[in-house]
Amino acid sequence: MPHALEHGHAHTPGCLCQTPAFARLNAILSFKFTRRAFLGGAGVAGLMAFWPKEAMAGIPAAPPSSIAFTNIRLFDGKAGKLSDGKTVIVSGNKISAVQSSEAPLAPDVQKIDCGGKTLMPGLIDNHWHTMMASLPMQVLMMAEIGFINLAAAAEAERTLLRGFTTVRDMAGPSFGLKRAIDMGMTPGPRIWPSGAMISQTSGHGDFRFPYEIPSSPNAPLSRADAAGVGAIADGVPEVLKRAREQLMLGASQLKLAAGGGVSSPYDPIDVSQYTEPEFRAAADAAEDWGTYVAVHAYTPRAIQTAIRGGVKCIEHGQLMDETTAKMMQEKDIWLSTQAFLDNEFSNPQTGEARQKQLQVAAGTDNAYNFAKSLKLKTAWGTDILFNPAGTANQGALLTTLTRWYEPADILIMATGTNAELLAMSGPRTPYPARVGVIEPDAFADLLIVDGDPLADIKLIADPERNLALIMKDGRIYKNRLQ
Repeated sequence: MPHALEHGHAHTPGCLCQTPAFARLNAILSFKFTRRAFLGGAGVAGLMAFWPKEAMAGIPAAPPSSIAFTNIRLFDGKAGKLSDGKTVIVSGNKISAVQSSEAPLAPDVQKIDCGGKTLMPGLIDNHWHTMMASLPMQVLMMAEIGFINLAAAAEAERTLLRGFTTVRDMAGPSFGLKRAIDMGMTPGPRIWPSGAMISQTSGHGDFRFPYEIPSSPNAPLSRADAAGVGAIADGVPEVLKRAREQLMLGASQLKLAAGGGVSSPYDPIDVSQYTEPEFRAAADAAEDWGTYVAVHAYTPRAIQTAIRGGVKCIEHGQLMDETTAKMMQEKDIWLSTQAFLDNEFSNPQTGEARQKQLQVAAGTDNAYNFAKSLKLKTAWGTDILFNPAGTANQGALLTTLTRWYEPADILIMATGTNAELLAMSGPRTPYPARVGVIEPDAFADLLIVDGDPLADIKLIADPERNLALIMKDGRIYKNRLQ
């Protein structure tokens, strides 16, 4: 190494493997952790010992002592009313007590007087696209993955500051960003990742260009497949392989495309995708890992085939009929749906996609009416996609559910009920405590709302003005109370 010798450092090793930097890297890679423990938090905690403290600069410091939120009106994510006369105590990253406001506090507890405002759980978006919400499709198809990750990280911080402390990611390469958030490298919500959406050729997840068809057996992966956005698989062996790959990467649940989509270019909205045996292959792989399969599906045929194949959750479902809805009721299937209306919050579409979008919007009333009349297990999410101007409407989209539900029911759906669907991931759940509720031992993910959201749910639509405090994992990311 001539440069070192010129400066008189003859003892400098001649191989990178003997350098301090390499030794540091090797220590990280040799750290004793299981793959799941790393993704779930234990391995992350171990790596933090090696991570420079400067990486934590954008993350609020953990409070030095327990915090007592006093003078609150409590919405706990379960009861459809506010409770008075309560104090919520946070110790570390969890809620340690919900007690009477008359009960004494330990002398070292920090008090935060909330001035009669509403304390509630952080919101949960159960159909979010962490990597694809804030960039146009053309950019995602062409940009470097590094740029996409940086854009997604910036949007993750904005997501958290809108009051969404948890998201269920329903397609995209969000594993790296999830890890960075969990390690404290960048602010953002908790992420339940699905990984790549598994799709048949010509399906909702096939974004190849026509010149790439026909594909040969040894053809390179498409741009979307290589980036982890989608995973094209045809036939039982390929579906089984792709399902196992996403589980290996850390998927908390799997997502398959069961039918036509609005934004996908090759599949009419009425087509069904995948056969019952193909669904069964993915469902078996998920069940072997203690989790479940959710599917993108709108139509009766797509939904029914998926259910017969062992799928446990239907995403969307706007074009279902009564027979399909009753099948979901009988099989205890979740409906994770969205208020897809033709309004100012719609994802922008043109041409044929716009016609498909209008068809879906026309079926939204029926889907919600079936869900209500049959008491289907119903979760909520936004499904904002390729829409950088639309992500700011995340909370506003929740408020449009007043077309079908009372505000208390909406807020329960976006907190406690959404958390029940997250819990379907069983042992693949990436976080070890409850979310979506205010109760002892739940994660300290909470909001202080300046007003009563049960009386005026539109408060949620303007988080900058109406969220006085945002806490995630016991750390305060926003505080206008002090």
